[in-house]
Amino acid sequence: MAEESRLITVAIHTYDKAQALKAVLESEGVETVLQNVNLSQPVVSSGVRVRIHETDLPLALRIIENLDIFTNGSPADSEGKQPTILVPVDFSAYSALACDIAFHIAAEHCASVRILNTYIDPSLSTAIQLSDSLTFDDDIVAEAEEDKTIETEVGLMMKKFTLSIREKIKTGIIPAVKFTTEIREGIPEDVIDIMAKEIKPMFIVMGTRGAGKKERDLIGSVTAEVLDTTRFPVFTVPESTHLNEIEQLRRVVLFSSLDQEDILALDALYRLFPLKNLHVTLVSIPSKKNPHGNQETLRRLLDYCKEHYAGYTFDTASLTLDNVIDDFNNLGNGNPIDLITVPNRKKNVFARLFNPGLAHRLLFHADIPMMVIPV
Repeated sequence: MAEESRLITVAIHTYDKAQALKAVLESEGVETVLQNVNLSQPVVSSGVRVRIHETDLPLALRIIENLDIFTNGSPADSEGKQPTILVPVDFSAYSALACDIAFHIAAEHCASVRILNTYIDPSLSTAIQLSDSLTFDDDIVAEAEEDKTIETEVGLMMKKFTLSIREKIKTGIIPAVKFTTEIREGIPEDVIDIMAKEIKPMFIVMGTRGAGKKERDLIGSVTAEVLDTTRFPVFTVPESTHLNEIEQLRRVVLFSSLDQEDILALDALYRLFPLKNLHVTLVSIPSKKNPHGNQETLRRLLDYCKEHYAGYTFDTASLTLDNVIDDFNNLGNGNPIDLITVPNRKKNVFARLFNPGLAHRLLFHADIPMMVIPV
């Protein structure tokens, strides 16, 4: 009974959002308590903890994942609809590989695939000098013709890409999954974020270049920008990955900060691959406050995983604060890693520029598929 009455924090929000989440959870039968509320001025209180009984955690996580009360769109809008996987493509070989992986995952979840390509109008991508006079060209007709030509070329490329997908389905390379295509003009990361909010995909699958090439493209990487802005899970597929089919997935490394957010990432992983016998290594990342990690907390997390995710096997590992990437590379020696799972906290723009998160560093240093869970 004592174990049942133990309260754990499932989220930390402003007062209004905490109240809204409490109402949603209690409407589904999850007893909820708010803490750290300034009773004299509750409306301006921040950092309100939403706490539930530990035994209600799996149900609470499913409710929170499937009911986003913090966006303008109504959660009921997507109720009863077939789940969708969003795949942004640039018609390259690595985006084609990402598309293949997306089709395999979609088949397992009876989901559809939405393929998106974006293009930028060259006339808008040219920087305007401060000394330039803002006058209209006599060439407006010529510019309109150029825009139409670009749109036509992109349309032909999408048609060719679509035909290659249908050929793969016909020959059995990828499963037969319902898919649609769309072309939009705009900055890729912005368009991807807008579409994700529109269709609310179960996750986004994106192809990336090899580690050596990505180093040169650190600033301005579309994938890195999407990781920072979207509030949907992102599955990245590097061009040199050894994982050609999702059925080959065996070993997963999950980076843990030893807090409640790890459970969100684990639950997302389990819902994505519930029937697979995965071996998951929980990797503890030390902090500046605790450079040697917390082995007792890691042990409790391991016990929790073994109890709640019976289909998986688990072990643990630790990294040193100053050598995260090198220590990670050593984990794969003799036993290749098939997937990295990273809980990704939303940062402000200055933190993103001057202190890239772990998901960024792994994206640009590892040729391993990665599942990034926004928390």
